Amino acid sequence: MMMPSLFGDNLFDDFLDDFVRPAKHAAKYLNPIPSVMKTDIKENDKGYTLLIDLPGYSKENVKAELKDGYLIVSAESNVSNDETDEDGKFIRRERLYGSCSRNFYVGKDISKEDISAKFESGLLKLFIPKKEHKEALPEEKYISIEG
Repeated sequence: MMMPSLFGDNLFDDFLDDFVRPAKHAAKYLNPIPSVMKTDIKENDKGYTLLIDLPGYSKENVKAELKDGYLIVSAESNVSNDETDEDGKFIRRERLYGSCSRNFYVGKDISKEDISAKFESGLLKLFIPKKEHKEALPEEKYISIEG
């Protein structure tokens, strides 16, 4: 006797497919809008270059913010596919919304003017310069003794 399933013919087949055959059936769970920002980080003498893959996102929907020493990169996508027939009746109407965000600690010495960013063909390229960390000199905390 087959049991009902939300995703296929058999509840246990769907459950086991995720563990036994994940690649074979992964497409039915995939979202066309990526939910994870794949990031490559390169280091050289002058600083760090972050290459963040954002396929399907437009420049207007990508934001980079510097807050409390963290570089916060976020992206949103809102896609609507409306199809109607000759009478204006809906044949299909689908709406997809997706967003993703990543945080990178860059240090409190970095300002937003130090960071350069460029978005081209679904790739966000950020450059963060290295800043020499200045050791804070220990403050003398002696109490004066009158006498």
